[in-house]
Amino acid sequence: FRPPRRPAIPAIRHRARLRTPVDAFILARIEAAGIVPAAEADRRTLLRRLSFDLLGLPPSPEQIDVFLTDTAPDAYERLVDRLLASPAHGERWGQHWLDVVRYADSDGFEYDDPRPNAWRYRDWVIDSLNDDKPFDRFVDEQFAADELFPGDRVALAALGLHRLGPLRLNAGMQDEAMNRQELLTEIVDVVGSAFLGLTLGCARCHDHKFDPLPQADYYRLQAFFAATVPQDIPLIPAAEL
Repeated sequence: FRPPRRPAIPAIRHRARLRTPVDAFILARIEAAGIVPAAEADRRTLLRRLSFDLLGLPPSPEQIDVFLTDTAPDAYERLVDRLLASPAHGERWGQHWLDVVRYADSDGFEYDDPRPNAWRYRDWVIDSLNDDKPFDRFVDEQFAADELFPGDRVALAALGLHRLGPLRLNAGMQDEAMNRQELLTEIVDVVGSAFLGLTLGCARCHDHKFDPLPQADYYRLQAFFAATVPQDIPLIPAAEL
């Protein structure tokens, strides 16, 4: 692995199109290819792009009228703030995270039994995005909410991350130790792909062929989860239950 280095901002011809330094890198590639930059989007198109991107929904006629008639210099910035403040923003972008961490409402495989309480993790993800939860806290709660924040009952739903994977339950596979090992393997694999951007699963059987990951590191990481056990925690007092 190499540490990231800040590259020099490239010189470009269409300097009037610059809004941020990132634009310079995009325009440099466009100019190198001999392509003339497209014209800026009109306000109606800009609104539709933002709405679909941030909410996954088209703007309403009322939203269109409000934005088209707003002539203030910061109209665009306030539009972005309004869309980010919508509950639909967490629902739209929470879907991306739920896909990465293999969220499902059933076990998969042959029986594919329903998971009636999986939605609590789904809602925790959506609420975390809508509440602007810092990413480090977002990560910590999913890995060890019970250890780091034992008094926070809302955060405990984040531990659903470790119970989202496919669960093989059938008459032909009764070796509990092997089933347990398959679950641990699946947890480590998703930690690598979702949080580290690495295919850790390759190091389960041998040192990684492409990344600097020895097999020993794979099992060091798995050891963090090896002592865990699944537990259902009721949200009402025992007497009422």
